[in-house]
Amino acid sequence: MPRVSAAEQAVAAPRWSASPRRLVQLMAGLSAFGAGEGLIVASELGNSPWTVLAEGVAVRTGIAVGAATVAISILILLAWIPLRQRPGLGTIANAVVVGVMLDVTLELVERPDTPAVRAAYLALGIALVAVGSGLYLTTFLGPGPRDGLMTGLHRLTGATIGGLRTAIEVCALAGGWALGGTLGIGTLAFALVIGPAVAAVLRLGASGESLRDL
Repeated sequence: MPRVSAAEQAVAAPRWSASPRRLVQLMAGLSAFGAGEGLIVASELGNSPWTVLAEGVAVRTGIAVGAATVAISILILLAWIPLRQRPGLGTIANAVVVGVMLDVTLELVERPDTPAVRAAYLALGIALVAVGSGLYLTTFLGPGPRDGLMTGLHRLTGATIGGLRTAIEVCALAGGWALGGTLGIGTLAFALVIGPAVAAVLRLGASGESLRDL
């Protein structure tokens, strides 16, 4: 029997209903993602591009970084309407859980006071974001708000996914920096490492699925 590709699974999978296993995987993935973002913020070495924007909004409004993340996600979902993007359970969960877990993590962890601990926070944060991304993406319960914005603009304009992703991330980063978000070596490390790290997690997940099918 031919194996169904990941892209075919993403199209065919129901977006508003899921088995308990998929729901647990979704929530675990989004929680890990949010916790990872929280550790990156706590490292004070520079945030991921969208969290630079969220922190900038937080600086200007006085709300928490995670709350700003949720607010930005909701605004992006509103932009889906003219793009005719279809959300799913994972889309809505992504918009809420990541920001909540970011704030919870910042409440629970102590701010590091040495370069070594800051570097450890950054490395662990990036790893958690990668693992979390791999977990929630493979539930196929709908793209996150930012991914949906990218694919919607791709369908509308015909521009390449890679070019759109870069342009969106640069705009978020520049806007966040202008508002007072933290930009630094951690931002560069995230940009360089996160793609290959997520790809590695997805490959490991695919290998695990293959072994279970034997």
